[in-house]
Amino acid sequence: MLWFFLILLVVVIGLGLYAVSLYNGFVRSRNLIQESWRQIDVELNRRYDLIPNLVETVRAYAAHERNSLENVTRLRNQAAALAGQGGASAERAQAEEALSGAVRGLMVSVEAYPDLKSNVNFLELQRELTATEDRIAAGRRFYNANVRNYNTQVESFPSVLVANMFKFEKATYFEVNDQQMRQAPQVSFGEISQRPAGTAEPTNAQLTAGTTPSGMPNPLAYDQGTPGAPAPGSFDAPAPAPTFQQPPAAPPQTFQQPPADPPTYTPPQQ
Repeated sequence: MLWFFLILLVVVIGLGLYAVSLYNGFVRSRNLIQESWRQIDVELNRRYDLIPNLVETVRAYAAHERNSLENVTRLRNQAAALAGQGGASAERAQAEEALSGAVRGLMVSVEAYPDLKSNVNFLELQRELTATEDRIAAGRRFYNANVRNYNTQVESFPSVLVANMFKFEKATYFEVNDQQMRQAPQVSFGEISQRPAGTAEPTNAQLTAGTTPSGMPNPLAYDQGTPGAPAPGSFDAPAPAPTFQQPPAAPPQTFQQPPADPPTYTPPQQ
């Protein structure tokens, strides 16, 4: 009887230590997510400080870009207001993505102003904004990787029991799921056909339409026998196979027979 209680005590202590280990793992993952988000927030606030200087510099050289400048300023103020609420959210992710697109569009529009492109202040602001965007992209990848690991712990067994007991909820990815934000820009090169208007990149739901019930990709879902067949989840009809027309047959050539009797030569009379 004593051995039974000793074994039971050891099992209880082992389960308690394992639960404590799972709890500490959740705390570490949560703190890592918060720290990685603070790094992104620092770079976002740095971009908020750089954009007004960029707008004023462009305004001095390109007064005709008034609409672009007002749009950048409006999106910057909107993103800064959402930043004051703190944390990552889908609404803030969309605002930041819209701001990035507006800044990129402004950079493209200033190509028509040689004096502005050669301005020292503009070149410095352009370099700083480019470096900031690169750090934001790297920080977002690091943040989303930490969120993925944390959410996996929240949903996995037996750690899900500890998560439900201590109210560890799933974290939010810093990404854009709006289909309009994911739409690819149209590029035209002369007579080359461009992407139809209104056709956007496939959403996450469309990309996963060809997966198996377990969530793994299903290569057999791809129709490799039909030319131009769409990938699973797309809504485009298969492109018809190319047809080739035979050139019209050339008319038969006719030849005229030479006369039966050759002409005779008559010498001139003296």
